[in-house]
Amino acid sequence: MKSKVYLETSIISYLTAHPSNDVITAGHQLTTLDWWQNHRRNFEIFASELVVQEAGLGNVRMAQKRLDVLKDIGILAVGDEARNLAKILVAKKAVPEKASADALHIAISTIEKMEFLATWNFRHIANAKMQVKIEEAIRAEGFEPSKICTLEELLGE
Repeated sequence: MKSKVYLETSIISYLTAHPSNDVITAGHQLTTLDWWQNHRRNFEIFASELVVQEAGLGNVRMAQKRLDVLKDIGILAVGDEARNLAKILVAKKAVPEKASADALHIAISTIEKMEFLATWNFRHIANAKMQVKIEEAIRAEGFEPSKICTLEELLGE
């Protein structure tokens, strides 16, 4: 059985963005493209209605590129259970209030029992200090958190 991976919006954005002049961002974009072309078939991949909403923002042409990528991905609904867990993550200061959408990505991935949540968001999601608080808050609510990771961690066998 393939592992289930929730793709947060930054993955879709890096996949479709113009190549960056920033060496770190460019490296993440290349990793994303490599994973998409050569490794995604090893996983069952999902996004959510929230990802669709976020992907549709901004430049119309780029938004359409992001939305086109999402057409081939399972889209998860954003239910009340995920909304409630996101509110708890913010209330427990596992995720800052200004990043409530990031808390919702984490909650959706958790509620939908995704093994992995893939992201390039190092500020509020793939942040080692915050992950401890996130995992503690999720487990305190009786759920098992998804493993938060970058696509670099999902390369290989």
